Amino acid sequence: MVQLLKKGFAALVAVLVGITAFAQVTTSSLNGKVTDANGAAVPGAAVVAVHIPSGTQYYAVVNAEGRYAINGMRSGGPYKVEVSCLGYQAVTFTDVTLQLAEAYNLNAKLNDDTQMLSEAVVVSTANSKFAVEKTGAATNINNAQITALPTVSRSISDVTRLSPYGGNGMAFAGADGRTANFTVDGANFNNNFGLSEKLPGGGSPISIDAIEEMQVVISPFDVRQTNFIGGGVNAITKSGTNTFKGSAYVYHRNENMRGDAVESETISGARDKDRNTIYGMTLGGPIIKNKLFFFVNYEYAKTPTVANRWRGSEDGIGNSNAYLSRTTLEDLQKVSDFVKDKYGYNTGSYTNFPADESNRKILARIDWNINDNHHLALRYNHTLNRSWMSPNASSMDGGPRSAYGRTSLYAMSFANSMYSMDNVVNTWSLDLNSRLSDKLSNQFLATYSQLDDVRGTNSSDFPFIDIMDGGKKSPDGENAADGSSTYMALGYELFTWNNGVHNNVITAKDDLTYYAGNHKATFGASYEYQMADNSYMRNGTGYYRYNSLDDFLNSYDGSPNKAAPSVVCLTYGYDGEANPAARVRFNKLGVYAQDEWSMLDNFKLTYGLRLDGLFFSNQDLMRNQAIYDLDYNGKHIDTGKWPNSSLTVSPRVGFTWDVFGDKSFKVRGGTGLFSGRLPLVFFTNMPTNSGMVQYQAKLNATGKNGGTLTDMKQFAGKILTRQELHDKLISMGYPDTIKPEDGTAPSEISAVGPKFKMPQVWKTSIAFDYSLPTSFPFTITAEGIFNKTINGVCLRDWSVKDTDGFSRFNGADNRPIYQDFKYTYMTEKKDKNGNVVKDEAGNVVMVAKNMPNAYVLENTSKGYGYSANLTINTTPVQGLNIMAAYTHTVSKELTGMPGSNASSVLNYMATVNGPNDPGLHNSQYVTPDRFVASLTHSDKSGNHYSFIYETWRGGYNYSYMTVNDINGDGYNYDAIYVPTDAEVANREFRFVSDDDRDRFMDYVHNDKYLSKRQGKYAEAYSVYSPWVHRVDFSYKHDFKVNVGKSVNTLQLSLDVKNILNLFNSSWGVSKYMNPALGEGRILKYEGVDNEGYATFSTAKAYNANTETFVPYHNLGQCWYASIGIKYMFN
Repeated sequence: MVQLLKKGFAALVAVLVGITAFAQVTTSSLNGKVTDANGAAVPGAAVVAVHIPSGTQYYAVVNAEGRYAINGMRSGGPYKVEVSCLGYQAVTFTDVTLQLAEAYNLNAKLNDDTQMLSEAVVVSTANSKFAVEKTGAATNINNAQITALPTVSRSISDVTRLSPYGGNGMAFAGADGRTANFTVDGANFNNNFGLSEKLPGGGSPISIDAIEEMQVVISPFDVRQTNFIGGGVNAITKSGTNTFKGSAYVYHRNENMRGDAVESETISGARDKDRNTIYGMTLGGPIIKNKLFFFVNYEYAKTPTVANRWRGSEDGIGNSNAYLSRTTLEDLQKVSDFVKDKYGYNTGSYTNFPADESNRKILARIDWNINDNHHLALRYNHTLNRSWMSPNASSMDGGPRSAYGRTSLYAMSFANSMYSMDNVVNTWSLDLNSRLSDKLSNQFLATYSQLDDVRGTNSSDFPFIDIMDGGKKSPDGENAADGSSTYMALGYELFTWNNGVHNNVITAKDDLTYYAGNHKATFGASYEYQMADNSYMRNGTGYYRYNSLDDFLNSYDGSPNKAAPSVVCLTYGYDGEANPAARVRFNKLGVYAQDEWSMLDNFKLTYGLRLDGLFFSNQDLMRNQAIYDLDYNGKHIDTGKWPNSSLTVSPRVGFTWDVFGDKSFKVRGGTGLFSGRLPLVFFTNMPTNSGMVQYQAKLNATGKNGGTLTDMKQFAGKILTRQELHDKLISMGYPDTIKPEDGTAPSEISAVGPKFKMPQVWKTSIAFDYSLPTSFPFTITAEGIFNKTINGVCLRDWSVKDTDGFSRFNGADNRPIYQDFKYTYMTEKKDKNGNVVKDEAGNVVMVAKNMPNAYVLENTSKGYGYSANLTINTTPVQGLNIMAAYTHTVSKELTGMPGSNASSVLNYMATVNGPNDPGLHNSQYVTPDRFVASLTHSDKSGNHYSFIYETWRGGYNYSYMTVNDINGDGYNYDAIYVPTDAEVANREFRFVSDDDRDRFMDYVHNDKYLSKRQGKYAEAYSVYSPWVHRVDFSYKHDFKVNVGKSVNTLQLSLDVKNILNLFNSSWGVSKYMNPALGEGRILKYEGVDNEGYATFSTAKAYNANTETFVPYHNLGQCWYASIGIKYMFN
């Protein structure tokens, strides 16, 4: 039977590898040493661990060294662990709780049982904070902590605040939050594409009521953990047990449950309708006791909104106060009936529009104890976050834009022309843990993740149509319209067809663990496949513009007055590709080995090596020959190739030393290399900008506004469907296919260097854990981490020359001056009509032209960072838990890769020497100083109190810059030089007037950053917003409800974010840079004087009394609250 099961699972795995995804650690482990009264090993002793809630049993046999280890165990507990051996008195440990991804060390001492009749000795083990054998920086957050946490948003980022290195969403230790690795049951929940800062599913991919435990990792020296640079979040979901348990809950917040003022100044719109209600349930229990369990979670959130307030008018007279458009109800009905009759198209309502935002989450999990040696978990998660939008206001191609929106005083649209933004998450996870023998165990983990951000619609496939206001009146009914404004719009929203970001992640891994003496060796292999694409088809279903309503109503075959549209557009894929997209695919193969060596009873060394090979697929790329032919100082860009295959080597070593052997004082640490990720949008920028993905046809009768001059009469009559329009364009000679030589050179190129590698960093940490000798648990941890960049990511513009040899300003500010700084190439000269110009001899005239900007991803080894942390945990009385932590972080980098397109990286980075030589500077993502404290208390009367206090410096990180482009490099982000008083007095730094000089220097002297920076250039992102202090509060009360023999719980809750702001509107408010300072642009370059010195002026707003930071008058700074009711049964 066992062999049959193994074969069955092998077949299942073979199928699932085609649809699976990459993972982190999803289980816990237990190990220790068993000795007799004299300290000698007791080989052959049996260790039985029982997970009390589910009855799941795990076994181990003590080896000759007296050691045992059990892998692949359920996280949490409580466990009962019995250690027994013939001739010894058995020992049973209770209340053992395991932490996710950590090993719990449990040693046992057995006494001789000469009579062999004694009962087992029961030891109630208080879980030592340091029983866990971790080496690096990691924070485990259990279900009790998650439940007690004050949270109004019910988001993952609220939970990660409990990590000393958290507090800023998914950004940890000064790294971009988009590069963090977030897994649930091993499945990828990352924002891999990186268009925004949010997690998938609209920022909330899974309900926190489905989470059993989370682990925030910064430097785990376990080779199984990978795919992050700053930090990672590893979560597991709840499982069913032998007891049926469930809950039903409702949480609500609205505009009356939040503050409406900052610094006593009322914020506009604070009391506008803004309501959110969350409905949810959980249910778990046994299908077969001790054998098969289930858990399900459903959650639905609804936020009533209004996406379009405008409605048609009865008489054609618009009224902006009443949101009445000049478009008449009669005309709207006439058009709706017309397209229904002639084309079978349903426009949707013109009086009722979809609007409400919604978020639906579903999770289902099965746990199967196949037998005592094999345990299987299967989990599915689905999230759909949806919000509705009105059709694009006025954008279009091939003609002049309307001055007014498509839903406005001037125009109306229909319900089916609206579109939704759908954030979709679908993930599967399969986890099989097996004990193959006393010395051999195995974990197979496979997951699949589909993470999509797409546009949706209720419309069927039909062109989008603009009807202009020819023959109509102005909104007041007094003047004839000039035909230049939209009157009505209908059809499939013109930017919605095939508009989305898709990310599929497929991986599998297998870990084999072998126990020998005082060694535990792990050998593993992993496979990861990722596909990410970005599709954007303007006018994907076709676009028509008609000059008047009458013209449109004659747009059908058989009309006696067939009218032609003024503009026709269509974007389509080459070679019949229905869904063209800029796409990147890669495969990642990893192998790793690790040994945990218990060198001494109180010292364990962990060392291992991980090898990862990254292989890109070029199947979706095509070389643009025109781009390739451009010579960038001997370098060429091939848009038909991704980077070469690469091998990443990641050795790691860690240790834990129980100094006194009683778990009261531990020293731990390690060093090793970690490889991470980069938002994939920086890859897809290359095919997007290469122009080889799709063709955009724009036809009009004038040849202006980017349109192709066309006899539009050939489009008179029937409106063509997408396929019909495509076929007609091909018959007119438009391209149906593309070859490398068909490419043209754009004005801007994005590329990835051929030797580019994914980010890699070297991390080293040391920590001291001390348990104070008090009558209650009280622990202190001091930890330091140092990071050194190995393969950092930077962006360079290949079109810009090196600054070596550039002339420079005289004086203190002697930065290079950019003149003729672009590489050039020779090209044919053309006249204003696009014709090639020839000289008198008939030779083509060639002219020098600047090379297109070429933004190329490359690697750098420049960069470093460090963190220092002090954390205390204590439980002075039962039911009262206190945690406090202070963390100081420094992170230096070249380019932080902000935004989502290549040019944004260089356009928002303050530099001195220009875009290709930014110099090391502080990370824009770093929070340099943060203190967090939490207090939770539960009493016997059913009251639960929880506070979180957070204070931090930074979060808004600014740069001091010039108003204009001082060095002429084309990037208006130039860091200022901060002169010393002597340099100003000696005229080594010059102003255009004494008044400018005096006011600027007064400001410098009174600014904390500038006064310490005199004689140097200002650093990018180094001006930190001042400290802000916030307290979040949660109160819950339990009412016991007797139902038959069961005692259930009805819980009422109140959560308040930034509760101090409730009492004083000035408290808990962040400050941001004074708008009068122009976002830090405090000097204006006024040109060079006759001695070659740069001269400057400063705005009148800057003087000794100018405040650098002012309160942020924003609703997000105010307190807000939610109330909840939850019924729990068991």
